[in-house]
Amino acid sequence: MKNELHLVIVDDEPVNVLLLEEIAKEMGHEPVAFFDPREALQWFETHNADLLITDFNMPGMNGLELLSSVKTLHPELMSIMITASGDHELKLQALKIGVNDFLTKPISVAEFQLRLENILSLRQSIKLQKAFAEELKIEVAKATQALEKSQFEALNTLSRTAEYKDPETGSHIARVSHYSKMLAELCGLSEHEQELLFYAAPLHDIGKVGIADAILLKPGKLSEEEFEIMKEHSTIGYNILENSANPYLQAGAVVAESHHEKYNGKGYPKGLKGEEIPLFGRIVALGDVFDALTSVRPYKRAWSFEEAMELIQKEKGEHFDPRLVELFVANIGRVREIYAQFEGMDEKC
Repeated sequence: MKNELHLVIVDDEPVNVLLLEEIAKEMGHEPVAFFDPREALQWFETHNADLLITDFNMPGMNGLELLSSVKTLHPELMSIMITASGDHELKLQALKIGVNDFLTKPISVAEFQLRLENILSLRQSIKLQKAFAEELKIEVAKATQALEKSQFEALNTLSRTAEYKDPETGSHIARVSHYSKMLAELCGLSEHEQELLFYAAPLHDIGKVGIADAILLKPGKLSEEEFEIMKEHSTIGYNILENSANPYLQAGAVVAESHHEKYNGKGYPKGLKGEEIPLFGRIVALGDVFDALTSVRPYKRAWSFEEAMELIQKEKGEHFDPRLVELFVANIGRVREIYAQFEGMDEKC
């Protein structure tokens, strides 16, 4: 029945129980009744109900004790306390533990019906509000998921912008992203921070869109003047991303600007040193260089893992954060897995 209340009646006087049961049944409810409050408490350990109607004066356990114990099991349970006329102190105690209404002996049929109807109306409202809140929570989660998916698609599209200027970066940006997330995890960063860096790392070279093809795609070594122009991609990338309110793009701006800084202060564009360099920039710097070394370029062969790892260790405290180098070397097995996962991606593109 749509408006049925699951209610429990507890009273050591059979006459009262029979009266309340009959009224409840006439109103369309099927109550569960107990003469012993301890049996009622035992029932509540494995069952729930909408409403507890209990007398106060009962042997073994009074109504307040019963209600207090049941409330610890079912905090949302509603309740009506049956009291004698003039029990003002008792009513105050009952209100403190969360009783919703009172019935005064002798019990009036009309009064009980009205109080039961009021409780029913209140309980139904609470259930509807709870159902609405749950539905709203689900809808918000769906909308958030859709928004995040759209956001990540936009980030992926933006990160691939550099790929169209530099066709060798397809698997490079994917691997750098995974190396970076791995190091973020090993550094103890939160899952949110790991995800932030995972999606920000591919934006490290976005500034290359502002570098002339003659320099960006030059097969040989850059001249000193050309290299100075190439270095501008860090600042260009930062300028592209810095004014965004999107946290992923904000992180991307930090990465774009700082991933060519060196731990010894000899990097660019600002010559930052040690922990002056943002952690995200220090992480991406290591992943970026390692992957560049182990990748084929028109102007160089791919280094072996051993050669690349040797250089990474050699640059510990110079180019790279010493702690990050230690974590990277200690987890070379995971590094190999990441490289193998994306190996050959460029050839398929």
